[in-house]
Amino acid sequence: MESFEFEPRNDIERLLAEMLSGRVEPEAFAHRLMDMQVFMPVRDEKHQIAGFQRSTQAEPLVLEDDEGNRALIVFSGPDRAKDFLADFPDYSGGLLTEFSWLLRRMSADLSIALNPGMDAGFDFDPGMVAMLAALLPTEDA
Repeated sequence: MESFEFEPRNDIERLLAEMLSGRVEPEAFAHRLMDMQVFMPVRDEKHQIAGFQRSTQAEPLVLEDDEGNRALIVFSGPDRAKDFLADFPDYSGGLLTEFSWLLRRMSADLSIALNPGMDAGFDFDPGMVAMLAALLPTEDA
């Protein structure tokens, strides 16, 4: 079993630690993650009034690699995002939301990077994202 240097600070991080150490299967991890909150960095609007957001659409941080694969960047909490977001100063805002809420609104070609660049991170490829989205109960319109 792989060891990693990371002290869990919340429920999602405790679950992630269990999965990364082999105590929870990835499929069980994904099911339990559905109702947990993640932090999604969003682009700040320029010249905004303090506490007032003009647009109704938050623009999440999506990065593309050399092969054209795109990933939605999320974190287990706002405090975990600080170092990573130092390279993305336009993304100083963010939303705390259920993982299932993200899945319902994602495009089919996106992956999800949870805590990118950290020992306590996990990547969901587009196939995994689609599989998880298919497990969601349908919402009443």
